[in-house]
Amino acid sequence: MDRLRKALSDRFDSDVSDPSERTTIDEHEDRLLELASRRSHRRFEDRPVSLELLKLLAGVALAAPSKSDLQQRDIIIVRDADQLAALKTLVADQAWTQQIPALLVLCGNNRRQRQIHEVHDRAFANDHLDAFFNAAVDGGIALQAFITAAETIGLGCCPISAIRNQPDAASKILNLPDYTFPIAGLAVGWPSTDGKLSLRLPLETTVHVDRFDDSNVMNEIAAYDRRRAELQPFRTQRAPERFGTAPGDTYTWSDDKTRQYALPERSDFGAYIVKRRFILN
Repeated sequence: MDRLRKALSDRFDSDVSDPSERTTIDEHEDRLLELASRRSHRRFEDRPVSLELLKLLAGVALAAPSKSDLQQRDIIIVRDADQLAALKTLVADQAWTQQIPALLVLCGNNRRQRQIHEVHDRAFANDHLDAFFNAAVDGGIALQAFITAAETIGLGCCPISAIRNQPDAASKILNLPDYTFPIAGLAVGWPSTDGKLSLRLPLETTVHVDRFDDSNVMNEIAAYDRRRAELQPFRTQRAPERFGTAPGDTYTWSDDKTRQYALPERSDFGAYIVKRRFILN
C-alpha cells in the first residue's frame, strides 16, 4: 500500500488514506501500482507488432463492459501500407506519429444495431443523441481496455485524437459506412524509452463525494500550474505568434489548455456526425 500511495502522490500530489480493505489492496498492490504508474509512450523500437498479437489484444479489449450489451464498438487494425501512409498523412502535424510500428483506429458503430432491427422488422425508436453517445462511450471503454491489455505485456500506447481532424478523409480510407465513426487512433509498439508520467490535477479537484463541488477549483488549478511548471515544464509554447511568449516558468498547464481551446478545432465534427446520419438532439 505504501508504494501505491507514493505513486498516486507523485502523480496527483494528493494524500490517499489507507482503506479498511488494506489487506486486499496489499495482495494486489503490484497490479494497482502498474496502473497508477502508467506512462504515455510516443517513441518505439524498430520492431514489429504481429497481427496475431494485435488481434488477441483486441479480443481482450472487446471483453470490456458495453452499454446494455449492445457492443457498439469496432477496432480496425491498419496493416495495408497505403492505408497506413494515408492515415499518417492526416496526423502528420504530430511528427511522432510517423514512426509508429502499429496503428489501430477505435470506432463507434451504431450501424449494427440498426441492421438487426431491419432483420427483425422492428422500428429503431431511439434515433436521437443517445445513439451516438452510447457508441462513442462504448468505443472509449474499448480503447482504454486495449491500452491496459497491451501495457500488461510490455507494449506502449498513445491515443491519437487527431484522427478526427479530418473525419471524412479518415472514413474514406477506412471505408466507414453510415452510423459509424472514428473515435481515436491508437499507436502501439515496443517502447524505446521509459515514457512520460503525466502529472494530473489533484484528486481533490476531480473526485467528488455525494455531490459535485468546484468551490475551490481555481486555487487548486493555480497550485497544479505551479507544480507542473516546476516538475514538468512545457518544452514549447502553443501558438506564440498569436498569444505571445510567456517568460520563464510562467507558461502553465492552464495557459496551454486555454490557448489550445481558444483556437478552432474540429468545428466540423458535428456536421460530419450528422452526415453519418446521426440525429444529435
